[in-house]
Amino acid sequence: MQARLATYRYKGDARQLAKQAEQGMLPIFKEQPGFRAYSIAESDGDIISLSVWDTAEQVDAANSAAGSWIKENLGDSLELRDVRAGELLLSTTLGVNP
Repeated sequence: MQARLATYRYKGDARQLAKQAEQGMLPIFKEQPGFRAYSIAESDGDIISLSVWDTAEQVDAANSAAGSWIKENLGDSLELRDVRAGELLLSTTLGVNP
């Protein structure tokens, strides 16, 4: 499995932005092949988004889908700072073991 971790600087209420992502981004991710999980956290003025996919190609497709949706819906509230992707080595929730 592959993970996509994105970090955004945000303006406004982090919980409200997470709610908007739940209502808008999550359905888009769920429609994508290979989708496994999506989580959002807040830390020191940043929002951290973690999504999990079956393959690296699906992570690339998720990058495109996320970028388009965020630009159209949250462009004034989020600024992308970093995106990383890599192999998921351990997940108690998804049953991934080293």
